[in-house]
Amino acid sequence: MKYLIAGLGNIGPDYEFTRHNIGFMVLDALAKASNAVFEDKRYGFVAEMRLKNRQLILLKPSTFMNLSGNAIRYWLQKEKIENKNLLVVVDDLALPFGMLRLKSKGSDAGHNGLKHIQDLIGQKYPRLRFGIGDDFSRGSQINYVLDEFSDEEKLQLPERIDTACDIIRSFCLAGIDITMNQYNNK
Repeated sequence: MKYLIAGLGNIGPDYEFTRHNIGFMVLDALAKASNAVFEDKRYGFVAEMRLKNRQLILLKPSTFMNLSGNAIRYWLQKEKIENKNLLVVVDDLALPFGMLRLKSKGSDAGHNGLKHIQDLIGQKYPRLRFGIGDDFSRGSQINYVLDEFSDEEKLQLPERIDTACDIIRSFCLAGIDITMNQYNNK
């Protein structure tokens, strides 16, 4: 069975450790734990790993956040993966820092990366929302998401990223319903 795990973010050193790049950070940790290596391929950086009898294709789109749907649609079609076996890892302002929520479908909730994906493949695909909080003044949302995590958040980040990786593994092995029941109430 094949899965496409897509972490959203923006390419380049200017964005590497920003809140908006938490999807890339989670995929980097997942790949590192399995000794998988990302290669520069069409529409993104791709790594492959096995998890028991499952094949996971990890995708960090190189299309920049607002055009993420191009990369995801391409790799879904190329690898013949159904939307139910896609998991998009994305930052979420509506959740407190470090809170993780797995959903089987939903709206874009104002997130431009999710909006583009939705425009190309619809709303019915799983997503793992990683809370980044909303500690910014009115009108400075863009600066907030494109800024690095606070020092306090950086201390908590490794454990939250590890938990996000556990959720991804559970999603692929146990399915979305069991995984949501196990992790969404924590």
